[in-house]
Amino acid sequence: MAEVFSRLNMFRIGWRGVKLSRKVTNAAVSAQTQRRYGTDVCEQERSLFGLLFDIDGVLVRGRTPIPAAKQCFRNLVDGDGKYRVPVVFVTNAGNSLRETKAEQLSHLLEVEVSPDQVVLSHSPLRVFTQFHDLCVLVSGQGPVVEVAHNVGFKNVVTIDMLREAHPLLDVVDHNRRPKDPVPQSKELPPIDAVVLFGEPIRWETNLQLITDVLLTNGRPGTAVTSLHYPHIPVLACNMDLLWMAEAKNPRDNPMADIYGANLYNRYLKAMHRTRAQAQAQGGSSGQVPGDLPCEASDDAKGSGRVMVGGSFDHRLPEGCSSILVCTGVYNREQQDLPSDPEQTVTEQQIFHGHRDFRFDPSLTQPSFVVHDVRDGVELVFQLEGWSLQ
Repeated sequence: MAEVFSRLNMFRIGWRGVKLSRKVTNAAVSAQTQRRYGTDVCEQERSLFGLLFDIDGVLVRGRTPIPAAKQCFRNLVDGDGKYRVPVVFVTNAGNSLRETKAEQLSHLLEVEVSPDQVVLSHSPLRVFTQFHDLCVLVSGQGPVVEVAHNVGFKNVVTIDMLREAHPLLDVVDHNRRPKDPVPQSKELPPIDAVVLFGEPIRWETNLQLITDVLLTNGRPGTAVTSLHYPHIPVLACNMDLLWMAEAKNPRDNPMADIYGANLYNRYLKAMHRTRAQAQAQGGSSGQVPGDLPCEASDDAKGSGRVMVGGSFDHRLPEGCSSILVCTGVYNREQQDLPSDPEQTVTEQQIFHGHRDFRFDPSLTQPSFVVHDVRDGVELVFQLEGWSLQ
């Protein structure tokens, strides 16, 4: 999301969430953005807020559009089909290309969605440039090699390539066990990192081979002589295994979109405080606080792309608020969360958040709760002083 609209305040609608911004941070927009949204500079200055939509449970249920979403998007575009405000679609899905997801959304919502408007769970891997030249093992389903190359990885090994090179490692499925003498394993380069794009089709194969790679420090054909810790890096794009689709029963996980939106808002507030302090002291205003270093490379500053490592000086969104919609996983009667941050696991509630994030009950609370996405967007436009009609 930072790659496309980091210069704008943002609003996210998730199954449970909409991220909202309410004030102007930067009146400068590119000519490309002006053309895409059919706005001139004066109008764009009045519309420096944007919408981030989650997809499943908000806009669609599986492959079925939610009626309120189609009605909402009829009002979000003008007579020429151009968006009245910047819109981005964000999803935990990671088993497709942005072009494919954009085409699906265009068909389902009956509006034009470009690949630049789509952020998948693996999209942030574009900024992990320190891994792009390494040999990476990728796990998931769909066009994983194409996806890996698309986000910047140059040397890719798939699970199928690995099991073909080492057939004796994948023996859980008895029907796939080698029945004839196994020839010498094919040579593969040592694996430097593991990338998890999303849920695989054969969990047992993927888990076994990834475990072998980790235990052997990237050389699964060798014997384990000692445990290597820390092991080679594992980049997990989507650890949220709970979603709604067209199932009758919700799979409840309040620790994804709302938690992430609020966490991002906390980061933005910390960034702005740090910049203000640095400016007051006559220092650099671009240093990122704490353990979240970022910088914009020379070719990325114009687009606001966030790069890992160092500092940056482009405009950030002022804030990011969350709106919970009730058409997806969210269940009002089953969302009581422990108030004690240390009480992350109870008999009925489990903290599904990233292990690097300490559980914070305040981050689970949305800024607003609405019935559906149309109500959420109407609320945003009302807060911004805009008419949605």
